[in-house]
Amino acid sequence: MKQRFLEAGQVVNTHGIRGEVKIVPWCDSPEFLCRFDTFYLDGKGLKVRSARPHKGNVLASLEGVDTVEEAMLLKGKTIHIDRTGVALPEGRHFLADLIGLRVLDADSGAELGVLTEVLTPPAHEVYVVRGPGREYLIPAVDAFLVETDVDGGFLRVRLIEGMGYDVSD
Repeated sequence: MKQRFLEAGQVVNTHGIRGEVKIVPWCDSPEFLCRFDTFYLDGKGLKVRSARPHKGNVLASLEGVDTVEEAMLLKGKTIHIDRTGVALPEGRHFLADLIGLRVLDADSGAELGVLTEVLTPPAHEVYVVRGPGREYLIPAVDAFLVETDVDGGFLRVRLIEGMGYDVSD
């Protein structure tokens, strides 16, 4: 089941003396996070008065947070967004929806394991798939990703030699 509220960043510091907070985004870009008019912290919605990208982070002014002391109370808190406020482009998915998908070999139909983690190095995402005694590192590019069916609960991939290696359980 898809979660309605998704982790999208963390408040790491204050900015200035008027209660702005500095947020490290956990999404595709700071600009993506700046599009939201409400952030959720500890299950409570806070209206975003303003948000702007700044050196790879987001500087945000939140309703009800007007002093540096009030902003300091938010330090370390996780920012959540409401997925209903987002229309993703065709073929894009929230990482939270991919974690836990069964991963199938596109050629044999064999189940390779479960997608347990998504690594985000600079070039492209890499899916970590754990199966019984084996782990796979699969670049998230069209050459290897054949089908992603979040609602069906699976991902079909085409492997090449060297993507999988033995691990002890």
